[in-house]
Amino acid sequence: MTKDVTSLYLEDVDRGVFKKRPRSDSEEAEDGRAPNACLRVEKRQRTLFDMHFPRAQGKGDAKSSSAYELKQSCDSPKVSVDVNASALRLDQSALASGPLKLNAIPFSLSAYQESLSEKERSLLQLECETMGKSWLKVLKDEIKRPYFIALKEFLWKEGVRGIGDIPSMLRVYPPAKDIYSWSNATPLGKVKVVILGQDPYHGKGQAHGLCFSVHGGVAIPASLRNIYTEIKSEYPAFNIPSHGNLLAWANNGVLLLNSCLTVCEGEANSHANKGWEQFTDCILSMVDKYGGANLPSGVFVGGPSGFGRGVVFMAWGAYASKRVAKLDKKKHLILTSAHPSSFSANKGFLGNGHFKTANQWLAKRYGVESRVDWCSLH
Repeated sequence: MTKDVTSLYLEDVDRGVFKKRPRSDSEEAEDGRAPNACLRVEKRQRTLFDMHFPRAQGKGDAKSSSAYELKQSCDSPKVSVDVNASALRLDQSALASGPLKLNAIPFSLSAYQESLSEKERSLLQLECETMGKSWLKVLKDEIKRPYFIALKEFLWKEGVRGIGDIPSMLRVYPPAKDIYSWSNATPLGKVKVVILGQDPYHGKGQAHGLCFSVHGGVAIPASLRNIYTEIKSEYPAFNIPSHGNLLAWANNGVLLLNSCLTVCEGEANSHANKGWEQFTDCILSMVDKYGGANLPSGVFVGGPSGFGRGVVFMAWGAYASKRVAKLDKKKHLILTSAHPSSFSANKGFLGNGHFKTANQWLAKRYGVESRVDWCSLH
Protein backbone atom coordinates (compact mmCIF):
# COMPACT_ATOMS: atom_id res chain seq x y z
CA MET A 1 0.00 0.00 0.00
CA THR A 2 1.34 3.40 -0.96
CA LYS A 3 2.30 5.65 1.92
CA ASP A 4 0.29 8.86 1.92
CA VAL A 5 2.62 11.82 2.09
CA THR A 6 1.99 15.40 1.14
CA SER A 7 2.80 14.77 -2.49
CA LEU A 8 3.89 16.93 -5.37
CA TYR A 9 0.63 17.42 -7.24
CA LEU A 10 1.75 18.76 -10.60
CA GLU A 11 2.70 22.40 -10.02
CA ASP A 12 1.23 22.62 -6.53
CA VAL A 13 4.22 22.74 -4.22
CA ASP A 14 6.38 25.83 -3.98
CA ARG A 15 9.73 24.56 -2.74
CA GLY A 16 10.41 27.98 -1.29
CA VAL A 17 7.74 27.34 1.31
CA PHE A 18 7.87 23.60 1.83
CA LYS A 19 10.91 21.54 2.66
CA LYS A 20 10.47 18.00 1.47
CA ARG A 21 12.84 15.28 0.38
CA PRO A 22 12.93 14.58 -3.37
CA ARG A 23 10.77 11.68 -4.46
CA SER A 24 12.45 8.68 -6.03
CA ASP A 25 11.64 7.43 -9.50
CA SER A 26 9.90 4.41 -8.01
CA GLU A 27 7.67 6.65 -5.91
CA GLU A 28 6.79 8.75 -8.94
CA ALA A 29 5.95 5.61 -10.88
CA GLU A 30 3.82 4.40 -7.99
CA ASP A 31 1.74 7.57 -8.40
CA GLY A 32 1.19 6.69 -12.04
CA ARG A 33 3.46 9.42 -13.41
CA ALA A 34 6.71 9.24 -15.29
CA PRO A 35 9.84 10.23 -13.30
CA ASN A 36 10.47 13.98 -13.44
CA ALA A 37 7.35 14.46 -15.54
CA CYS A 38 6.93 17.96 -14.12
CA LEU A 39 10.42 18.96 -15.18
CA ARG A 40 10.29 17.59 -18.72
CA VAL A 41 10.86 20.30 -21.31
CA GLU A 42 9.49 19.47 -24.71
CA LYS A 43 11.26 20.67 -27.81
CA ARG A 44 9.46 23.69 -29.23
CA GLN A 45 7.90 23.07 -32.62
CA ARG A 46 6.79 25.63 -35.15
CA THR A 47 3.00 25.99 -35.13
CA LEU A 48 0.54 27.98 -37.18
CA PHE A 49 0.69 30.74 -34.60
CA ASP A 50 4.32 31.54 -35.39
CA MET A 51 3.04 32.91 -38.68
CA HIS A 52 0.91 35.44 -36.81
CA PHE A 53 3.02 36.38 -33.78
CA PRO A 54 6.77 37.08 -33.68
CA ARG A 55 8.70 35.09 -31.13
CA ALA A 56 9.66 37.16 -28.08
CA GLN A 57 11.68 36.54 -24.99
CA GLY A 58 9.67 36.40 -21.75
CA LYS A 59 10.88 36.98 -18.26
CA GLY A 60 11.35 34.07 -15.91
CA ASP A 61 8.73 33.23 -13.37
CA ALA A 62 10.25 34.12 -10.05
CA LYS A 63 9.48 31.97 -7.01
CA SER A 64 8.30 33.46 -3.80
CA SER A 65 7.47 32.04 -0.40
CA SER A 66 5.03 34.65 0.82
CA ALA A 67 1.79 33.18 2.20
CA TYR A 68 -1.21 34.05 4.27
CA GLU A 69 -4.23 32.53 5.93
CA LEU A 70 -7.27 32.68 3.70
CA LYS A 71 -10.74 33.30 5.03
CA GLN A 72 -13.28 30.51 4.97
CA SER A 73 -15.48 31.16 1.94
CA CYS A 74 -15.64 30.03 -1.65
CA ASP A 75 -13.74 33.07 -2.89
CA SER A 76 -11.11 32.65 -0.18
CA PRO A 77 -11.04 29.02 0.95
CA LYS A 78 -9.94 28.28 4.48
CA VAL A 79 -6.44 26.92 4.57
CA SER A 80 -6.05 24.42 7.36
CA VAL A 81 -2.59 23.00 7.89
CA ASP A 82 -3.78 19.40 7.98
CA VAL A 83 -0.62 17.78 6.73
CA ASN A 84 1.34 15.05 8.45
CA ALA A 85 4.18 16.71 10.31
CA SER A 86 6.51 13.85 9.48
CA ALA A 87 5.89 14.34 5.78
CA LEU A 88 6.14 18.10 5.53
CA ARG A 89 7.55 21.04 7.49
CA LEU A 90 5.72 24.29 6.88
CA ASP A 91 7.61 27.53 7.20
CA GLN A 92 5.40 29.13 9.84
CA SER A 93 6.89 32.54 9.27
CA ALA A 94 5.43 32.49 5.75
CA LEU A 95 1.89 32.17 7.07
CA ALA A 96 1.96 35.66 8.54
CA SER A 97 3.64 37.41 5.63
CA GLY A 98 0.78 37.79 3.15
CA PRO A 99 -1.64 35.93 0.84
CA LEU A 100 -0.98 32.26 0.19
CA LYS A 101 0.17 31.57 -3.30
CA LEU A 102 -1.41 28.59 -5.01
CA ASN A 103 1.76 26.55 -4.71
CA ALA A 104 2.01 27.30 -0.99
CA ILE A 105 -1.40 25.93 0.03
CA PRO A 106 -0.73 22.77 2.05
CA PHE A 107 -2.84 19.67 1.51
CA SER A 108 -2.76 16.09 2.71
CA LEU A 109 -5.37 13.79 1.21
CA SER A 110 -5.19 11.26 4.03
CA ALA A 111 -5.52 13.93 6.72
CA TYR A 112 -8.46 15.45 4.86
CA GLN A 113 -10.21 12.10 4.59
CA GLU A 114 -9.63 11.44 8.27
CA SER A 115 -11.28 14.77 9.09
CA LEU A 116 -14.50 13.75 7.33
CA SER A 117 -17.47 12.18 9.05
CA GLU A 118 -18.37 8.64 8.01
CA LYS A 119 -21.19 9.97 5.83
CA GLU A 120 -18.96 12.59 4.20
CA ARG A 121 -16.21 10.06 3.62
CA SER A 122 -18.64 7.81 1.77
CA LEU A 123 -20.31 10.52 -0.29
CA LEU A 124 -17.06 12.35 -1.14
CA GLN A 125 -15.00 9.29 -2.00
CA LEU A 126 -15.36 9.99 -5.72
CA GLU A 127 -14.04 13.54 -5.30
CA CYS A 128 -11.10 12.35 -3.21
CA GLU A 129 -10.22 9.64 -5.72
CA THR A 130 -10.75 11.42 -9.03
CA MET A 131 -10.55 15.20 -8.62
CA GLY A 132 -7.23 16.76 -9.58
CA LYS A 133 -5.39 17.70 -6.41
CA SER A 134 -4.64 21.26 -7.53
CA TRP A 135 -8.42 21.74 -7.51
CA LEU A 136 -9.32 19.55 -4.55
CA LYS A 137 -7.09 21.48 -2.19
CA VAL A 138 -8.97 24.74 -2.90
CA LEU A 139 -12.42 23.10 -3.11
CA LYS A 140 -12.12 20.76 -0.12
CA ASP A 141 -14.24 22.98 2.13
CA GLU A 142 -16.78 23.68 -0.61
CA ILE A 143 -17.58 20.01 -1.16
CA LYS A 144 -18.40 19.64 2.54
CA ARG A 145 -21.08 22.32 2.41
CA PRO A 146 -24.72 21.17 2.84
CA TYR A 147 -25.76 21.93 -0.74
CA PHE A 148 -22.99 19.76 -2.17
CA ILE A 149 -23.70 16.91 0.23
CA ALA A 150 -27.36 17.12 -0.86
CA LEU A 151 -26.20 17.00 -4.49
CA LYS A 152 -24.14 13.89 -3.78
CA GLU A 153 -27.10 12.26 -2.05
CA PHE A 154 -29.20 12.94 -5.16
CA LEU A 155 -26.52 11.42 -7.40
CA TRP A 156 -26.22 8.44 -5.05
CA LYS A 157 -29.91 7.73 -5.54
CA GLU A 158 -29.36 8.02 -9.29
CA GLY A 159 -26.72 5.31 -9.00
CA VAL A 160 -23.62 7.52 -9.25
CA ARG A 161 -21.41 6.31 -6.41
CA GLY A 162 -17.80 5.76 -7.40
CA ILE A 163 -15.22 4.79 -9.98
CA GLY A 164 -16.41 1.19 -9.73
CA ASP A 165 -19.79 2.05 -11.24
CA ILE A 166 -20.73 0.07 -14.33
CA PRO A 167 -21.63 2.75 -16.92
CA SER A 168 -23.82 0.42 -18.97
CA MET A 169 -26.13 0.00 -15.98
CA LEU A 170 -26.62 3.74 -15.41
CA ARG A 171 -28.56 6.47 -17.20
CA VAL A 172 -26.36 9.29 -15.95
CA TYR A 173 -23.54 10.78 -18.02
CA PRO A 174 -20.61 11.06 -18.00
CA PRO A 175 -19.42 7.93 -16.15
CA ALA A 176 -18.48 8.66 -12.54
CA LYS A 177 -14.77 8.29 -13.27
CA ASP A 178 -14.99 11.09 -15.86
CA ILE A 179 -17.08 13.67 -13.99
CA TYR A 180 -13.94 15.51 -12.87
CA SER A 181 -11.72 14.74 -15.85
CA TRP A 182 -11.46 18.48 -16.56
CA SER A 183 -9.63 18.92 -13.25
CA ASN A 184 -6.95 16.37 -14.10
CA ALA A 185 -6.41 17.53 -17.66
CA THR A 186 -6.11 21.20 -16.72
CA PRO A 187 -4.45 21.99 -13.35
CA LEU A 188 -5.64 25.22 -11.77
CA GLY A 189 -2.30 27.01 -12.03
CA LYS A 190 -2.04 26.23 -15.74
CA VAL A 191 -5.46 27.53 -16.81
CA LYS A 192 -5.18 30.00 -19.71
CA VAL A 193 -8.64 29.83 -21.24
CA VAL A 194 -12.04 28.82 -19.90
CA ILE A 195 -14.70 27.60 -22.33
CA LEU A 196 -18.09 27.33 -20.65
CA GLY A 197 -20.71 24.78 -21.55
CA GLN A 198 -24.13 24.21 -20.02
CA ASP A 199 -24.45 20.50 -19.30
CA PRO A 200 -22.91 17.30 -20.71
CA TYR A 201 -24.07 15.65 -23.91
CA HIS A 202 -26.96 13.37 -22.98
CA GLY A 203 -26.46 10.69 -25.63
CA LYS A 204 -24.94 7.34 -24.75
CA GLY A 205 -21.15 7.30 -24.98
CA GLN A 206 -20.77 11.00 -25.73
CA ALA A 207 -19.87 12.86 -22.53
CA HIS A 208 -16.47 12.36 -20.91
CA GLY A 209 -16.13 15.35 -18.61
CA LEU A 210 -14.91 18.01 -21.04
CA CYS A 211 -17.51 20.41 -22.45
CA PHE A 212 -18.13 20.23 -26.22
CA SER A 213 -15.80 17.20 -26.41
CA VAL A 214 -16.57 13.56 -27.20
CA HIS A 215 -14.49 10.41 -27.26
CA GLY A 216 -12.80 9.39 -30.47
CA GLY A 217 -15.07 7.21 -32.57
CA VAL A 218 -18.17 9.12 -31.49
CA ALA A 219 -19.92 11.26 -34.10
CA ILE A 220 -18.87 14.90 -33.87
CA PRO A 221 -21.78 16.96 -32.46
CA ALA A 222 -23.09 19.88 -34.51
CA SER A 223 -21.84 22.50 -32.04
CA LEU A 224 -18.30 21.16 -32.24
CA ARG A 225 -18.43 21.03 -36.03
CA ASN A 226 -19.23 24.73 -35.98
CA ILE A 227 -16.36 25.36 -33.56
CA TYR A 228 -14.03 23.60 -36.00
CA THR A 229 -15.44 25.70 -38.85
CA GLU A 230 -14.69 28.89 -36.94
CA ILE A 231 -11.11 27.82 -36.19
CA LYS A 232 -10.65 27.00 -39.88
CA SER A 233 -11.76 30.52 -40.80
CA GLU A 234 -9.27 32.05 -38.36
CA TYR A 235 -6.42 29.63 -39.13
CA PRO A 236 -6.87 28.45 -42.75
CA ALA A 237 -4.15 25.80 -42.43
CA PHE A 238 -6.17 24.01 -39.73
CA ASN A 239 -6.96 20.46 -40.77
CA ILE A 240 -10.37 19.66 -39.33
CA PRO A 241 -10.00 16.35 -37.47
CA SER A 242 -12.26 13.37 -37.97
CA HIS A 243 -12.85 13.11 -34.22
CA GLY A 244 -14.28 15.34 -31.50
CA ASN A 245 -11.87 14.71 -28.63
CA LEU A 246 -10.60 18.04 -27.24
CA LEU A 247 -8.25 16.59 -24.63
CA ALA A 248 -5.27 18.21 -26.37
CA TRP A 249 -6.78 21.63 -25.66
CA ALA A 250 -7.39 20.72 -22.03
CA ASN A 251 -3.78 19.59 -21.67
CA ASN A 252 -2.73 22.93 -23.18
CA GLY A 253 -4.47 24.99 -20.49
CA VAL A 254 -8.04 25.22 -21.80
CA LEU A 255 -10.53 24.49 -19.01
CA LEU A 256 -13.50 22.85 -20.70
CA LEU A 257 -16.12 23.26 -18.00
CA ASN A 258 -19.85 22.59 -18.02
CA SER A 259 -22.07 24.44 -15.55
CA CYS A 260 -23.73 21.14 -14.63
CA LEU A 261 -21.35 18.20 -14.49
CA THR A 262 -23.90 15.40 -14.93
CA VAL A 263 -27.07 14.76 -16.93
CA CYS A 264 -29.67 12.02 -17.29
CA GLU A 265 -29.73 10.07 -20.55
CA GLY A 266 -31.85 11.76 -23.18
CA GLU A 267 -32.89 14.62 -20.91
CA ALA A 268 -31.04 17.89 -21.42
CA ASN A 269 -30.67 20.00 -18.27
CA SER A 270 -32.14 17.18 -16.17
CA HIS A 271 -29.60 17.80 -13.39
CA ALA A 272 -29.98 21.58 -13.41
CA ASN A 273 -30.71 23.31 -10.10
CA LYS A 274 -29.43 20.36 -8.07
CA GLY A 275 -26.30 22.15 -6.86
CA TRP A 276 -23.85 21.87 -9.73
CA GLU A 277 -24.29 25.52 -10.73
CA GLN A 278 -23.28 26.72 -7.26
CA PHE A 279 -20.28 24.42 -7.31
CA THR A 280 -19.10 25.53 -10.74
CA ASP A 281 -19.60 29.16 -9.71
CA CYS A 282 -17.08 28.40 -6.98
CA ILE A 283 -14.77 26.86 -9.57
CA LEU A 284 -14.96 30.08 -11.58
CA SER A 285 -14.11 32.08 -8.46
CA MET A 286 -11.04 29.87 -7.98
CA VAL A 287 -10.05 30.54 -11.58
CA ASP A 288 -10.45 34.25 -10.89
CA LYS A 289 -8.22 33.91 -7.83
CA TYR A 290 -5.63 31.40 -9.05
CA GLY A 291 -6.16 30.70 -12.75
CA GLY A 292 -2.86 30.95 -14.58
CA ALA A 293 -0.94 31.29 -11.31
CA ASN A 294 1.94 29.25 -12.69
CA LEU A 295 2.07 30.69 -16.18
CA PRO A 296 5.26 32.56 -17.09
CA SER A 297 5.35 36.24 -16.22
CA GLY A 298 6.08 37.38 -19.77
CA VAL A 299 5.91 41.15 -20.13
CA PHE A 300 2.83 41.61 -17.98
CA VAL A 301 3.44 43.26 -14.61
CA GLY A 302 -0.13 43.34 -13.30
CA GLY A 303 0.52 41.05 -10.35
CA PRO A 304 2.93 38.49 -8.88
CA SER A 305 3.10 34.92 -10.09
CA GLY A 306 1.40 32.46 -7.79
CA PHE A 307 -1.95 34.23 -8.06
CA GLY A 308 -4.44 34.62 -10.88
CA ARG A 309 -3.38 37.40 -13.23
CA GLY A 310 -6.16 36.99 -15.72
CA VAL A 311 -7.36 34.36 -18.18
CA VAL A 312 -9.57 34.27 -21.26
CA PHE A 313 -13.23 33.35 -20.82
CA MET A 314 -15.19 32.21 -23.87
CA ALA A 315 -18.89 32.42 -23.08
CA TRP A 316 -21.09 31.39 -25.98
CA GLY A 317 -24.82 31.93 -25.68
CA ALA A 318 -26.93 33.86 -23.18
CA TYR A 319 -26.59 31.25 -20.44
CA ALA A 320 -22.79 31.26 -20.46
CA SER A 321 -22.66 35.04 -20.77
CA LYS A 322 -24.63 35.42 -17.55
CA ARG A 323 -22.17 33.14 -15.75
CA VAL A 324 -19.26 35.49 -16.43
CA ALA A 325 -21.09 38.81 -16.16
CA LYS A 326 -19.64 39.69 -12.75
CA LEU A 327 -16.01 38.92 -13.57
CA ASP A 328 -13.48 41.74 -13.74
CA LYS A 329 -13.21 42.76 -17.39
CA LYS A 330 -9.97 44.60 -16.71
CA LYS A 331 -8.33 41.50 -15.28
CA HIS A 332 -9.72 38.95 -17.72
CA LEU A 333 -10.48 38.87 -21.42
CA ILE A 334 -14.18 37.99 -21.63
CA LEU A 335 -15.36 36.97 -25.09
CA THR A 336 -19.08 36.51 -25.67
CA SER A 337 -21.08 35.60 -28.75
CA ALA A 338 -23.95 33.44 -29.92
CA HIS A 339 -23.77 29.72 -29.14
CA PRO A 340 -22.17 27.40 -31.75
CA SER A 341 -25.28 25.19 -31.92
CA SER A 342 -26.88 24.63 -35.30
CA PHE A 343 -29.71 26.94 -34.23
CA SER A 344 -27.57 29.99 -33.51
CA ALA A 345 -24.11 29.57 -35.04
CA ASN A 346 -24.99 31.89 -37.92
CA LYS A 347 -26.31 34.53 -35.54
CA GLY A 348 -22.92 35.64 -34.26
CA PHE A 349 -20.75 32.65 -33.43
CA LEU A 350 -19.28 32.06 -36.86
CA GLY A 351 -16.95 34.94 -37.54
CA ASN A 352 -16.48 35.93 -33.88
CA GLY A 353 -12.68 35.61 -34.11
CA HIS A 354 -12.41 34.36 -30.54
CA PHE A 355 -9.60 31.86 -30.98
CA LYS A 356 -7.12 34.24 -32.57
CA THR A 357 -8.17 37.08 -30.24
CA ALA A 358 -7.50 34.83 -27.24
CA ASN A 359 -4.00 34.03 -28.45
CA GLN A 360 -3.17 37.66 -29.11
CA TRP A 361 -4.18 38.52 -25.54
CA LEU A 362 -2.27 35.58 -24.04
CA ALA A 363 0.86 36.46 -26.03
CA LYS A 364 0.81 40.02 -24.74
CA ARG A 365 0.16 39.04 -21.15
CA TYR A 366 2.21 35.90 -20.66
CA GLY A 367 4.46 35.65 -23.71
CA VAL A 368 4.09 33.82 -27.02
CA GLU A 369 4.75 30.42 -25.44
CA SER A 370 1.45 30.74 -23.57
CA ARG A 371 -0.68 30.76 -26.71
CA VAL A 372 -3.00 27.81 -27.27
CA ASP A 373 -2.35 25.67 -30.32
CA TRP A 374 -5.98 25.34 -31.34
CA CYS A 375 -4.94 23.51 -34.49
CA SER A 376 -3.30 20.49 -32.84
CA LEU A 377 -5.97 17.94 -32.00
CA HIS A 378 -4.23 14.76 -33.02
